[in-house]
Amino acid sequence: MRKVIMNLAVSLDGFIEGPNGEYDWCFNDQDYGMEAFYSHTDTMFIGRKSFEVIRADLNLFPVPNIYVFSDTVTPLAGENIKVVSKAGFDAVVNEVLNAPGGDIWLFGGAELIAEMMNRRLVTEMLLAVHPVILGGGKPLFNGIQQRVDMTLLDSKTYDTGLVQLRYTLSPKFDLSQLHLLG
Repeated sequence: MRKVIMNLAVSLDGFIEGPNGEYDWCFNDQDYGMEAFYSHTDTMFIGRKSFEVIRADLNLFPVPNIYVFSDTVTPLAGENIKVVSKAGFDAVVNEVLNAPGGDIWLFGGAELIAEMMNRRLVTEMLLAVHPVILGGGKPLFNGIQQRVDMTLLDSKTYDTGLVQLRYTLSPKFDLSQLHLLG
C-alpha cells in the first residue's frame, strides 16, 4: 500500500491558516525539502477550501494526480483534477491507496485531514513548523476522535528558524492482535 504523507506548514501555536484565512506567514524563500518530496510523490489529496486557495497556482505543484474532495467543485477547462464526492470517498481512496504509484501528499484542509486521521489512513506527517504565533485561525488538528501515537523519524532546522518534523504514525492498536503478544 502506498504511503499517505500529510505535508503542511503550521504555526508554532498549531494553526494552518491565520484568523482571516491568510497564509502569508509561510516561508517561501527557499526549497525546504520540497523538491526531494516531489521526486517520490505523484498524487495529492486536497479538500475543497485548500484547493480553492491554490487553484490559480496549480502549476506550482508538480504532482500529476490531484484528487479534490468536494461535493461542489467542478473542474475548469484544462484542469487535470479528479473530484471525489463524499459518497465516493471510500471507493476512490481505497482504489488510489492500492494502485501502483508513488507517495500520496495529503495537503489539506483540516476536515479532510481529520477524516483521514480518524480512519488511520495517514502514514507519515511532515510538518514545517514556522517560528510565528498567529494567536488564532484554523487549527491543524480539529475533530480527531482518538489518540494518535507517533514516532519521530527526522527533524531538520533551517537558518530561518523553520523546523521540519517527520513522524510516522503508529497503527491503531487492535485487540484481536493481543494473542500475538504471548
